Amino acid sequence: MNKTFGLLFYVKRSKMVADGTAPVYLRITIDGERIEVSSKRYVNPDKWNTKAQKLSGNTEDVRTLNAYLKTLEHEVYEVHRLIIEKKLPQTAVNLKNILLNKQPASTTRLLIPIFEEHNRQIKVLVGKEYAKGTLERYETSLKHTKDFLMWKYKVTDIDIHGIDHEFISAYDFYLRSERNCSNNSAIKYLKNFKKIILICIANGWLDKDPFIKYKYKVKEVKRDFLNADELEIMANKKFVSERVATVRNIFLFSCYTGLAYADVKKLKRSEIVTGIDGQKWVHTSRQKTDTNSRIPLLPKALELMDAYADHPQCVNDGLLLPVLSNQKMNSYLKEIADACGITKELTYHIARHTFATTVTLANGVSIESVSKMLGHTNIKTTQHYAKILDIKVGADMALLKSKYGSII
Repeated sequence: MNKTFGLLFYVKRSKMVADGTAPVYLRITIDGERIEVSSKRYVNPDKWNTKAQKLSGNTEDVRTLNAYLKTLEHEVYEVHRLIIEKKLPQTAVNLKNILLNKQPASTTRLLIPIFEEHNRQIKVLVGKEYAKGTLERYETSLKHTKDFLMWKYKVTDIDIHGIDHEFISAYDFYLRSERNCSNNSAIKYLKNFKKIILICIANGWLDKDPFIKYKYKVKEVKRDFLNADELEIMANKKFVSERVATVRNIFLFSCYTGLAYADVKKLKRSEIVTGIDGQKWVHTSRQKTDTNSRIPLLPKALELMDAYADHPQCVNDGLLLPVLSNQKMNSYLKEIADACGITKELTYHIARHTFATTVTLANGVSIESVSKMLGHTNIKTTQHYAKILDIKVGADMALLKSKYGSII
């Protein structure tokens, strides 16, 4: 990528010293970005030839100084040539750092190997500290980063010192325009990328966070859920296909427990225990956050669970329910929605939202209890569900009106 490049020697009169001399500075400009480098030489400002950018005169001292400035100029051009040859970021700051040996070209740290090593470590810890989906997200982020580098800079890698606010802003634009990412998706990819930057900062490879002036705001997403009528229609619907009925039943089990797909799929019968109240509870840990979920089982959930006690897959693997792949479950759910006359785009995760809204919050269960059952690490996550319960607000106000009668 061609960039404008310019050099200018000038006398900085504002730094004149007692003997009447002032320092000579070199201004380096790349694509409008300017930095200054001191030549560590002082001259009489009145003898400086601004147009020729050198000291006027014929004495030995003058010739020596002008030769020194010419040598410095050649060094700058050589560093600039090296930056282009090695496909390093063409920035004035980068050139200055290499010129002053603050960032030797031989010890340049490139972005992609750091990102790849991070992903390698995640891969090793999948199943221990990370879910498989976490690795997939970081692999996708790495791919987007590589594609962005080629799109924006026509390079396959970049020195981490070349990552600045302009880089982050351009990456944001690329995700939204070229990749057609939604606001929240773009922010998630940039958060993944920021983790790599934080690794660089923690290791002392970067001393400045390029994200420091980058502002983003996650937009709240409207979360669909089944209302009480839709839930009842689905529960009472008769299906000819046993497999479709099984998918419906497993989905309903999540509606009555709030468990996500990944947690229901791995749920073992041994994780159904007798709780403090003498009733059956689910005691499990969420795969996504590795937090504990303690959920009292509603009668309908118990019925669904007991229906598969003798299912071969459940008996052989010690599982509670015979869960299919997420892709197949969602495919059948679309068929189930059509059969039940439900126009919402039904996915398995809607079951979890249904538990949080229709089954619990709308029936007076406290948001603190719902948050604990959902295994949320932050109650703010649970509050997203509470904001959409107009029916609960209406019921609460009706109770208030009946209490105060005509006073209000």
